[in-house]
Amino acid sequence: MGILDVQKVLAPGGAVARAFAKFEYRPEQVQMAGEIQKAFIDGRHLVIEAGTGVGKSFAYLVPSIELVGRGGGKKGADFSRANRVLISTFTITLQEQLVSKDIPFLASCLPRKFVAVLAKGRGNYLCRRRLEFALRSPKILFDESGSVLDMVRDWAQRSEDGSLSDIPFVPNNYVWDLVKSEHGNCRGRKCIHFKDCFYQRARRRLDSADIVVANHALMFSDLVLKEQGASVLPDYKYIVIDEAHNIEHVAENHFGIDISNRKISFLLNGLYNPRTHRGFLVYMKAEKAIDIVCRTVKAVRNFFKKVNSWYEANKDEFGGKCYKDFVDDTISEHLNSLRLELAKLANRCEDVDEKLETMRFISRCRMLAEELDCFLTQKRPEHVYWVEMAGGRKTAICLKSAAVNVGPDVKRCLFDRYESVILTSATLSSEPADRREGFGFFAGRIGLDDFRAVKLNSPFNYEQQVTVYIEKDLPNPNDEAFIVAAAEVIKKYMLQTKGRTFVLFTSYQMLEQISERINNWLVEHNIELLQQGAGTERTKLLNRFRRDDGAVLFGTDSFWQGVDVPGEALSSVIIVRLPFAVPNKPLLAGRLERIREQGGDPFYDYQLPFAIIKFKQGFGRLVRNRTDKGIVVVLDSRIVNRRYGLKFLAAIPKCKTEIVVAND
Repeated sequence: MGILDVQKVLAPGGAVARAFAKFEYRPEQVQMAGEIQKAFIDGRHLVIEAGTGVGKSFAYLVPSIELVGRGGGKKGADFSRANRVLISTFTITLQEQLVSKDIPFLASCLPRKFVAVLAKGRGNYLCRRRLEFALRSPKILFDESGSVLDMVRDWAQRSEDGSLSDIPFVPNNYVWDLVKSEHGNCRGRKCIHFKDCFYQRARRRLDSADIVVANHALMFSDLVLKEQGASVLPDYKYIVIDEAHNIEHVAENHFGIDISNRKISFLLNGLYNPRTHRGFLVYMKAEKAIDIVCRTVKAVRNFFKKVNSWYEANKDEFGGKCYKDFVDDTISEHLNSLRLELAKLANRCEDVDEKLETMRFISRCRMLAEELDCFLTQKRPEHVYWVEMAGGRKTAICLKSAAVNVGPDVKRCLFDRYESVILTSATLSSEPADRREGFGFFAGRIGLDDFRAVKLNSPFNYEQQVTVYIEKDLPNPNDEAFIVAAAEVIKKYMLQTKGRTFVLFTSYQMLEQISERINNWLVEHNIELLQQGAGTERTKLLNRFRRDDGAVLFGTDSFWQGVDVPGEALSSVIIVRLPFAVPNKPLLAGRLERIREQGGDPFYDYQLPFAIIKFKQGFGRLVRNRTDKGIVVVLDSRIVNRRYGLKFLAAIPKCKTEIVVAND
């Protein structure tokens, strides 16, 4: 079968236009599809920034479908189903769009037969065997969770999918932890449920897929396992990474350490909960192991008290960054004793299910002890180690580490292993919109050194759709007077757009300070304030914003990207301060120090390009289609009062800009 001209597919009169009456021809989309097809054929890595409205998903799906449908890529190669394409996204929203909308539509109108499947991590699937085991004695295993387990059982009898996303309710973590599918707790073909196993059924679908859709976290899990001769996904030869600006962060989490008092308590409570006197060891009648768990619980409590004391005494000076053996390891000895006692218990088990559950806890204890030792002795010299406090109903005390530079890890398992990786996003370049360079910062952070770069601007008419207002005479955001002045200016613009505003902050502290000053005024003007961090989950905040005509949403980091509110519901985006990465966190401080050691300039080599990319993300929340109109307001006067400020304005699409001075 000959090569399908993907550019013609997306051109006027092409297959897509014939199948969709409202299809809009976008030259940028056609160019993007052509570039991706060429990269596949030539076996090259491609970085492609495509502005809002280009239609990235069709632009990479069409050449991917062409590739797997024709069964060919690099010239002269021998191809089989192993040439499948992996498409990785960061957000669930985009995954759902691809699987439920974009891919089925293209399958209906393209002359290529293919199978596309959504991949989920194994822990998303219910294990029928483990469910049956949990149902043996739920009152001993659980506290007030028997009814939830019954609901899970009833759902499992009806479900075709068997995954978390299919459950019409949210099971608590303890229940799901005892019934989910796990690699080390699986009998494989020896299991009586093998033929109707939800996970195995999903795996068989994946093995028959030409295109696999996954998220970045699952992709990295698979990449690392493949280096070890294992896998969670079938083999693939080509990779498309959408929302690629997030992969450094995902990689640092994947290759780092994250231990918390909550995580350890969750493990121990599963064995035995001293408060409720329930757990696996009660079921097993393992009194000696229960005694060890109780001693371990006390040791964990005392250990994290010492960690907390150290943190409170040193956080102002070190920001949480800790040195080798900053506290004594008083946990591992107990974990190892527990592991040995569980091993004795496993040796005595005649019941296969009991033995597998026991081995599962042994493995968790061993992994936790190894991670704790690695953290306290700081075995990885290229990592930064720090203590962090996480909020919530109860404060979590976390021990974290991450690589100063994840580039070598990403390069080794991704770019060196696969001949063509496509990375795309609307925000990858830190240079002006009309210049085709500026990908060095992004590429350097992820270890990509041999690639073709393409920049495609948005097809939207920003000069007609957007006005940018810059408050030139506001105090510097670091000035104490800024909060009062900024709150008054925010009121002015909210009246202008009748609410319908995102106010984007770089810190919860400033969000709360301005919220406190403006809250009564909002009530007086009948404008609902939706505030991140006030107890409402992010998705619910967004849904309420979309429903309530005239609401305002105060958000921090997660609202700068991946949020899509088209239409008049969002008519204004207010950027309170330029999103510079402040070096008060150990990992960032370590990265800036490394740049300094290598003779670079931390501000211009990292903080500025990082801030420009994030600024582009915040700006991009406003216009989501050709008919959207509105304003973007920048309250940080440094954007016009400092020389580097011009770089921010140059990086966004050209639009009408008004400099607002005092008493205008």
